Amino acid sequence: MKVSEMMTQDVCVVAPGDSLRDAARMMVQKDIGSVPVGENDRLVGFITDRDIAVRAVAEGKDPMTAVREVMSEDVKYCFENDDVDEVSRNMADLRIRRLPVVDANKRLVGIVSLANFAHSGDDSASDSLLKGVAAPH
Repeated sequence: MKVSEMMTQDVCVVAPGDSLRDAARMMVQKDIGSVPVGENDRLVGFITDRDIAVRAVAEGKDPMTAVREVMSEDVKYCFENDDVDEVSRNMADLRIRRLPVVDANKRLVGIVSLANFAHSGDDSASDSLLKGVAAPH
């Protein structure tokens, strides 16, 4: 199975200059825990609810702080034509629960998450990912 067959295609994106408040509101409205950060049609970062809590709130940053000050810039991603088993092993090794999906031109086309794997019917990939993500730190 290819990632494109199981990924979520309806992806919300924030800009690096958007406020943390805007990013958090989007997460609440869409019931999601992370948002890719895009600029000029390119993926430049990723921000999670944990980033907002740990990197912003815990450090006393203002809700109007720009996303760029808190986002992760080292974005890992996969391609839409990658094999699901390969991607699950990679995500498990990296201990990440979600991964942006890009096309051959590196344009964002989706997100693949632990939930996508759990509902994919590919028990092997799902089990592999869960064991990696849930491993004690």
